[in-house]
Amino acid sequence: MENDWMNGKVSVPVVDDLIVISDKEYTRREVLDMEKLMANTLQFNLCLPTPYVFMRRFLKAAQSDKKVELLSFFIIELCLVDYEMLQYAPSQLAASAIYTAQSTLKGFEEWSKTCEFYSGYNEEKLLECSRKMVGLHHKAGTGKLTGVYRKYNTSKFGYAARTEPAGFLLM
Repeated sequence: MENDWMNGKVSVPVVDDLIVISDKEYTRREVLDMEKLMANTLQFNLCLPTPYVFMRRFLKAAQSDKKVELLSFFIIELCLVDYEMLQYAPSQLAASAIYTAQSTLKGFEEWSKTCEFYSGYNEEKLLECSRKMVGLHHKAGTGKLTGVYRKYNTSKFGYAARTEPAGFLLM
């Protein structure tokens, strides 16, 4: 299901599953009412692009290896649970995550002309978002929302969470 979501396929949970996930905190009626409220609030515009739409294309343009890919996805998932990151376009989040991952693993800032061409973003446009991503990476293992850190701290995900954040990008 996780890979389906990352590749744009949708798997809709059943109401009963949502009730179980919430530890039976909500009734069937409350879940359906909330779904209705969310759909109305979003004006039924439920098919907005996510950063994942852009990740594959930008990773290919960057000729990224598996380590850069895993670290990029770790960083982008950290952003998905941080309200402040909503100010950035999905394409900018994707490009910034790859830029941050490349810089983190290589120890210096790197964004090629090819990456700039395919993403439409130069280093200057990525830097502010990237700095916030480094901050999220730095505090990923602490606080209440550590699920992404725990996920990427496994062999399946190459222990990407253990990678030291690129503190030099904060300067």
